[in-house]
Amino acid sequence: MSGAQALIEALKREKVEYIFGMPGGANLPFYDALWDSNIKHILTRHEQIAAHMADAYGRVSRRAGVCSATSGPGATNLVTGIATAFADSSPVVAITGQVPRGMTGRNAFQETDVVGVLTPVTKYTLQPLSAADVPSAIRKAFHIATTGRPGPVLVDVPKDVQQETAEVTFPESVEIRGYRSKAPLDPQDVERAADLLVRAKRPLLFGGGGIRISDASQPFRAIAELLMTPVVTTLQGKGTFPEDHPLSLGPIGMHGRAEANKLVSECDALLAVGVRFSDRSTGTFSEFCKDAMIIHIDADPTEFNKNKAVNLHILGDANEVLVSLYSAITRRISKKGEDNPWLKRVNEVREEMKSIPAYRDSYADLSGPRIVKKMREILPPDAILTTGVGRHQMWCEIHYQVLRPRTWITSTGLGTMGFGLPAAVGAKLARPDVPVVDLDGDGSFVMTEQALATAVEQNIPLISVVLNDRSLGMVEQWQRLMYNRHYIGVKFNGSPNFVKLAESYGAEGRTVGSLDEFARVLKDGLSSQTQMVIEVPVSPEEDVFPFMPPGKGIKDTVYGPPKESAIF
Repeated sequence: MSGAQALIEALKREKVEYIFGMPGGANLPFYDALWDSNIKHILTRHEQIAAHMADAYGRVSRRAGVCSATSGPGATNLVTGIATAFADSSPVVAITGQVPRGMTGRNAFQETDVVGVLTPVTKYTLQPLSAADVPSAIRKAFHIATTGRPGPVLVDVPKDVQQETAEVTFPESVEIRGYRSKAPLDPQDVERAADLLVRAKRPLLFGGGGIRISDASQPFRAIAELLMTPVVTTLQGKGTFPEDHPLSLGPIGMHGRAEANKLVSECDALLAVGVRFSDRSTGTFSEFCKDAMIIHIDADPTEFNKNKAVNLHILGDANEVLVSLYSAITRRISKKGEDNPWLKRVNEVREEMKSIPAYRDSYADLSGPRIVKKMREILPPDAILTTGVGRHQMWCEIHYQVLRPRTWITSTGLGTMGFGLPAAVGAKLARPDVPVVDLDGDGSFVMTEQALATAVEQNIPLISVVLNDRSLGMVEQWQRLMYNRHYIGVKFNGSPNFVKLAESYGAEGRTVGSLDEFARVLKDGLSSQTQMVIEVPVSPEEDVFPFMPPGKGIKDTVYGPPKESAIF
């Protein structure tokens, strides 16, 4: 068979349902072979959007999402989406066409060394140079993308490799030199971790995206309840522990919950699972939990002591490690009572923080916090919320309780504006049985609004809630708080009419004028099973607090507007 036919057959053997992408000259043989397959192609209007759709599909389904692009600009348009998936450890396989082998290095039309371009933001790259090599390349790509710490893998296929015919075989398994998807668990490390946690007087659990990836929410929760230990998360880790649980303190970090930021600085033992100790979560690395014993569990050994030196690290799948750790702890203790001094301190801080401006609910009727809380009231627990990046995302971090794993899909590591809408499309295809809502800002939404065309064309029901402040709201907040209101490059004087924009794509558009009207329209959208854009006008002056200023420590969290003109 031809290389293109081998490529399609290999994808079928990986049980691929959807390919998100766009055809072009260098991948047309691949698309021609796709004609006779049962794999559905989802035509996007930009390759970045295809990568975001594949990313969200992978996060929700736990299978690799697949995106495709032609050579040159098609391949380079994937970069932002692939880098987003890499930063958030999402399983994605990107398939690009390339100029024929004989034209490589001759500055041919639409030639780009995409392997060189994408190597820094992929887990692995492959370029099969014969049709016979295609099946093993695809098998390797899916194996690497979905095992260990997941991530995007590139398969770059020259056009003449797609066209040539060869005898091919399809391997059931592959071996990749130097790649070890799973390390053996050291039981002594688990026993040491159990000793540290049992002896601690103020222990805290810290959950990240690695818990979601390994489906470790159940043992993570079991340990928290066994030790009666409060839980904080990263922004990526929201939902790994139900945020309506009495032990949940919410996310920590730049826009973490006030009580979470305060109490993480008071703990004497921190069990960190599947986290990167990113600067957005920790602030100044040296100051973060500097007096606590830190245990770090992760599937990626390169994360150990990278940002934060720890007392004990355990290499392994989070689910496997936590199940073993739970057993080790139960051998040492019985269930702790709820009247322990640490929990009393937690409740004191919770009461204390109720008085800060961010929690007083003194916002305008139409404001980010009120909209976010109303969405939580209306959406069922298994509804999936995707977001763009900006102030609206941070309001969700603070005020939107995520109740189940894989129902919170957002860009954290790269912070990619425009992620929300295409992510909603990918998430809905992965879980057609649950409602999917994108919460966006006007600046983020317009970056990838053409994903709405794909949703309408493919009859994919979803809702986009656009908080419209006619501004790049988060950047404006920084200029207001840290640069003495020197507003430059943030005000939109010509924002689109979002109702007409939605209608031009064939979707329904609504603008709301009150919180009650928003609730009615959102319920209408959920029951209509169509595509809807809900515009919510909000004030550009409504800042997000709490706020940990960049370059500061988590103890420097600002809980409300400063009296001075700037916080620096």
